[in-house]
Amino acid sequence: MSNSDLPAESFLNRTPVLTGPSGNFDDFSTADDFGPDSPTGLVSGAVMKAAIRRSAMFCCIMAIVGLVIGAGLYEKFPAPYQASTSILLTDGPYENGLSAAGDDQAFAQTRTVAVAAMHQLGLSESVNSFLTKYLVTVESQRVLLVTFSAASWQQAMSGANAVADQLLRFRATLLMQEQQQVFAALDQQISQAKQKVKSIDAQISQALTQPASPARTSQLHNLQAELHSANASVTSLQQTVSTNAATVAPATRAAIKGSRVLYSAAPLSRSHLKRILEFPLAGLLAGLALGMAIAVIRAIVSDRPRRRDDIAAALGAPVRVSTGPLRRGRRLWTAAFWRGRARRADIDRIAAHLGRLLPEQGGDLAALAVVAVDDPRAAALPLVSLASSCALQGHHVVVADLAASAPAASLLGAGPGVGTLDVQGVRMVTAVPTADDITPAGPLDRTKARDRHSPFTTAVAAACAGADILLTLVSLDPAVGGEHLLTWASDAVVVITAGDPTWTKINAVGEMIRLSGTHLASAILVAADRTDESLGAILRQPPRPDAEIGEKPLRAKGNGSVVATVEGAGRHRWATDDLPPI
Repeated sequence: MSNSDLPAESFLNRTPVLTGPSGNFDDFSTADDFGPDSPTGLVSGAVMKAAIRRSAMFCCIMAIVGLVIGAGLYEKFPAPYQASTSILLTDGPYENGLSAAGDDQAFAQTRTVAVAAMHQLGLSESVNSFLTKYLVTVESQRVLLVTFSAASWQQAMSGANAVADQLLRFRATLLMQEQQQVFAALDQQISQAKQKVKSIDAQISQALTQPASPARTSQLHNLQAELHSANASVTSLQQTVSTNAATVAPATRAAIKGSRVLYSAAPLSRSHLKRILEFPLAGLLAGLALGMAIAVIRAIVSDRPRRRDDIAAALGAPVRVSTGPLRRGRRLWTAAFWRGRARRADIDRIAAHLGRLLPEQGGDLAALAVVAVDDPRAAALPLVSLASSCALQGHHVVVADLAASAPAASLLGAGPGVGTLDVQGVRMVTAVPTADDITPAGPLDRTKARDRHSPFTTAVAAACAGADILLTLVSLDPAVGGEHLLTWASDAVVVITAGDPTWTKINAVGEMIRLSGTHLASAILVAADRTDESLGAILRQPPRPDAEIGEKPLRAKGNGSVVATVEGAGRHRWATDDLPPI
């Protein structure tokens, strides 16, 4: 630690150390009772924006991954070579000029034309794959444009020419088939008419062999009328066939001959830039959108609370101070690396809050425990700052580091055991248990089992005999329990990093503190969201009427108020000057 890390301001007895607006919600009323349910914050636009901002690095990585994938797809599917050709179509005698172009466009994209073009090109790929390589568009009522895509200019031009040739062949075959079908239908009608004439002639011949009578005369008259009509029908059909042979056949041949390729397939310009922009840019946007969606969904379904209200409900204590991140960024490109001054101010603010929570000394040892839920180093920074400030004011300070990895002792440069430390002219006592002392008892232990205490506990008790302030850093584990916490301090403050511990872990830490008999004063939220508008307060519940009054029912505070301590199902405190108006 340097001289700048040892603030000389007083953090004791509610003496402010910072000027200007605080904005840390230090004036919330406290209560130790809380509901069993975990509240869920509203999923608003601000919450989603905060989630995206916290995951900015992840979103950038996803965008870069999308960019790389897009570039890979561009290499895998480069810009194709394209060639186009135009076809001039002449309508046949049986085609409708308004819909003929659309019909021919549909013909060009049939499997029959595609298979014939593949045979002409000598390809053996699937028909569906070949159909995706060319596109036929209607330029006008008589002009079709065939565009073919391939891996080279030569293949593209050959493909366009093959499709155009096979379309003309298919169309010519279709026109000839239509003509033949019409002629075959007319010939069939003529044959049927001639058969009818023969049938009528046979009936007339049979009627003439019968004796003369009025009935025969009437029958012959009717048969002769039918014969005349049948002969007229045969003559009309023969004239129709002659007319079709004279007009339709030449028109069909003219349509076939008049439909041709206007020009041979020519290559089209190949745009590399458009393709380069399409694939990588689409991948970049897709990756960024996916990263943002993952960040928002993760924030919605996460069981790691970030809002002050959620954390206060989980812990059962109000969040009185919320600050930005306290630990320096590990990499140069993280924003927290450049926030040295803001980080120093946040540490001082938390240290001031801890100093205000130190109980009145009155000749006794003033003890306070700082419980780290997730990050012991974030809790160690303000604790060491408070200890340094108190030591500079002439107080005899003992810093006990019971947390995992002993971050407070590391900041002070102390090792395991109890010893006196002199850092930049600041003198204090540090106490760090060994690995064997999992739950060492503190100097406030009033039990009759002192003969079973470890040497470390005895040394701490001797060091605290002449000390004024005892600051303890603790990390609680449900597997071990927190019964030893009351032997180190009667009041505890919890330090939580927003979005790091789960709701269950926060609730478990609060329960362990209450079960140990230690008063949970408040919570300190580190790395809080700037968009969080929740209060972080716990609504006060009055004590039970049958609660028993403890040994010290009333104790005067420095600001003139009176604090009552009630022993019952738990330990409750309330200030007379904080009671709601009647």
